[in-house]
Amino acid sequence: MEFKHISVLLNECLDALDIKEDGIYVDCTLGGAGHSLEILKRLSKNGRLIGIDQDVDALKAAKEKLKDFNNVTYVHDNFYNIEAILKKLDIEKVDGILMDLGVSSFQLDETERGFSYMRDATLDMRMDRSQSLSAHGVVNSYSEEQIAEVLRDYGEEKFSKRIANFIVDRRKDKSIDTTLELVNIIDAAIPAKYKRDGGHPAKRTFQGIRIEVNGELRILNKAIEDGVHRLNSGGRIAVITFHSLEDRIIKNSFKALQDPCKCPKQLPMCVCGKTAIIKLITRKPLGATEEELEVNSRSRSAKLRVAEKI
Repeated sequence: MEFKHISVLLNECLDALDIKEDGIYVDCTLGGAGHSLEILKRLSKNGRLIGIDQDVDALKAAKEKLKDFNNVTYVHDNFYNIEAILKKLDIEKVDGILMDLGVSSFQLDETERGFSYMRDATLDMRMDRSQSLSAHGVVNSYSEEQIAEVLRDYGEEKFSKRIANFIVDRRKDKSIDTTLELVNIIDAAIPAKYKRDGGHPAKRTFQGIRIEVNGELRILNKAIEDGVHRLNSGGRIAVITFHSLEDRIIKNSFKALQDPCKCPKQLPMCVCGKTAIIKLITRKPLGATEEELEVNSRSRSAKLRVAEKI
């Protein structure tokens, strides 16, 4: 299957990164390489791009798409390990970092990956298919309390307890093996009057399980801190999020790096000596234009936040 992916907020990201032609840039979520291709077009032969992805299929497709460039380093890893990745590559500082936290169009559209609640497939949802935990494991081995917690905390699902109860009750007879089996359970659990609006009834549950399987939020704060630490002065970090949980983490991470002072508010002046590490380039997140929304409906929930290393 061809790796299709429409790059979200492409022009906004390129403007935000303020690309220097001889700079070093990190695309933490290489995916379809749409952002990376445009970054590379703006780099000289002395510039360098580090492309990271935990999905082997994404890396393979990116290598093909970027085959005309010889200044790309491909890394099969999770970008949460950005500190270790750059250390291993003997790179002290970089000029820009891009993080696109969404699931790629390819992963959503490739039925067998089990990310979509619209197609029947084995419950999987692993971005890195070499890891052991999958959606099947979460749904069939987590306790009722654990499932409810995942759906509440990561899916923001208000019927989390009820859905968890229905899942555990159903799996007493047989394991829940496919996406549509899970969708039918969710559909049965949510009262009819709450299904008339707000999108597909399984959307939040699938989001919650996907985040749990891939550990998407657990160490996001550390990834931001480590990334900023590796930026040159004047270097920028641009982060695209797709739901409120991610956006809140990025917003708070940037806020903490912009104002790291921990002194009690009643003190007349700062005595801890901690000063701002970044300055915000975007006070409020940037969203997709009407033109982009017309060609890519998945960009509707995208938000871009940008900060610059002082």
